[in-house]
Amino acid sequence: MTAPDVGVLLVDDQDLVRSGLRRILRRKDGFTIVAECADGAEVSAAVATHSPDVVLMDLRMKVVGGIEATERISRGPDPVPVLVLTTFDDDELLSGALRAGAAGFLLKDSPAEELIRAVRTVAGGASWLDPAVTARVLSTYRSAPARGVAGIAAGELTSRERDVLALIGRGRANSEIASDLHISEVTVKSHVGHIFAKLGLRDRAAAIVYAFDHGIVAPRV
Repeated sequence: MTAPDVGVLLVDDQDLVRSGLRRILRRKDGFTIVAECADGAEVSAAVATHSPDVVLMDLRMKVVGGIEATERISRGPDPVPVLVLTTFDDDELLSGALRAGAAGFLLKDSPAEELIRAVRTVAGGASWLDPAVTARVLSTYRSAPARGVAGIAAGELTSRERDVLALIGRGRANSEIASDLHISEVTVKSHVGHIFAKLGLRDRAAAIVYAFDHGIVAPRV
């Protein structure tokens, strides 16, 4: 049976950028552009109407920026994963996007093949942090006030939970973690739940940041 297309909501205030994304995320490659927004103010309504599998989000927009739009999605009844598109000078905004609940970020000048992999990865429930800027973004994230994880140590995790967290930090999906560790996907989900509860994390992006920030995974530079 053929897998259903990945439904993508494009959010960018530049027509040219959205046009380029449409040319890359083609139906013949398994994608459907369900809707487009030119500003973050339009996103919540578009998500409710079109039920995308992933939102491809710009950060700098005139009325409502990508961080606020991501927060609105994260607070919604059925949160949709958000993949942020950015440029090299957006470290502070990227840190804010992760705190707002984004599942990851990718540079706008990344190759088409990498964009395709990132969208599929995020739509599948995993996260994606572009290695080209990860170290800098985590440094910015670290310098901001901590939210809900102060004083919580990775030492509270079991050895297996640390293994799972390390693989989450490398962007692995639950099915891939199960294969790597030779355990069931149900067991992986149980470990993920325990990790989130013990460390006060709300999503996989926060878990990835925690893994990098606490030396469980080393960023590639």
